[in-house]
Amino acid sequence: MIEKALKGGRGYWTWIAFLLVVIGFGVTAYIRQLTLGLGVTGMGRDISWGVYIAQFTFLVGVAASAVMLVLPYYLHHQKAFSKIVIVGEFLAVSAALMCMLFILADMGRPDRVLNVMLYPSPHSMVFWDVMVLNGYLFLNLISGWAVLGAERKGVPPASWVKALIYISIPWAFSIHTVTAFLFAGLPGRHLWLTAVLAPRFLASAFAAGTSILILLTFILKRVANFDAGSEARTKLAVLGSYAGLANFFFLGTEFFTAFYSNIPSHMHTMQYLYFGLEGHAPLVPWMWLSLIIGLVSVGMLLSPPLRRKSGALVAACIGMVVSIWIDKGVGLVIGGFTPTPLEQIVDYMPTSTEITVTLGIWCIGMLVLTLLLKTAITVKQQA
Repeated sequence: MIEKALKGGRGYWTWIAFLLVVIGFGVTAYIRQLTLGLGVTGMGRDISWGVYIAQFTFLVGVAASAVMLVLPYYLHHQKAFSKIVIVGEFLAVSAALMCMLFILADMGRPDRVLNVMLYPSPHSMVFWDVMVLNGYLFLNLISGWAVLGAERKGVPPASWVKALIYISIPWAFSIHTVTAFLFAGLPGRHLWLTAVLAPRFLASAFAAGTSILILLTFILKRVANFDAGSEARTKLAVLGSYAGLANFFFLGTEFFTAFYSNIPSHMHTMQYLYFGLEGHAPLVPWMWLSLIIGLVSVGMLLSPPLRRKSGALVAACIGMVVSIWIDKGVGLVIGGFTPTPLEQIVDYMPTSTEITVTLGIWCIGMLVLTLLLKTAITVKQQA
């Protein structure tokens, strides 16, 4: 079926060419990083996770959001999602692939990732994170491709396919939970040392993921004449609004715990992110932008009249994605390292090499998603 992705108009091939050019720049930048070492990045001893892990953290949530379609469609028979459940599964494939590429980019010696497989350490959260990401990628790829092939032939999918789909539902929750435990298992970082980190990860994942799915339906409607239906978008918007509310509730509990307890180590990071600390305030505008845009977006998604307007719905979804990307990527990752365990404040700024590699990986994911969705939509339109 993949041959269907090799046919398209001028706009389609222009988009593919653009992605390939950016990927080429990204590969060149990564070769430079691989040759010269991580010294060409903005990371160092005090902030060892930068823009790469920030993207990884955000994209794990995007991958997990596919369950917001798979669960209601296969378990509760919500037929409104019949057209786009495959979109969610293929989005999960591309997002999981980007997650693993960002992990490789963050490593100075990416060949050593094989040690995770060759010498497994079950007590290590990194081991479990690699396992669940690989498993989730292949679960969605195999089940989605098999369902698409059955639809092409006009027959129901095999029983083993549904078994994989059912397994993927709890697996979706596990990939984000394990990632949260990867952060929360570091006792020296007070921002991450909280029991609500995993629920907060899941809430933000479902809020941002459903917003991206809604935006994809509008894009596919415009460029591929593939309409998922207003009912599906409305249901996704409701799910995203509730998830967004939960996300901001968890953020509020973090503020209360930090400032009501009056424990300096817990307050300092929140002060650094939202108010500035000892003259250092590089992230303050970003974090307030994230908070304001996020709250406005949740309010728009909760309003039925606004949800029914395409322009308002698109604006709310874009705002939700931007808000969570800033909060979960930039704020959570960089803020967790500030102040350092020695109570020093070190500011981080990504270099051009990091940004170029990041754009290249994003374009790899979008290329994979484009090819998969082109195949899926062509099969569905022919069927």
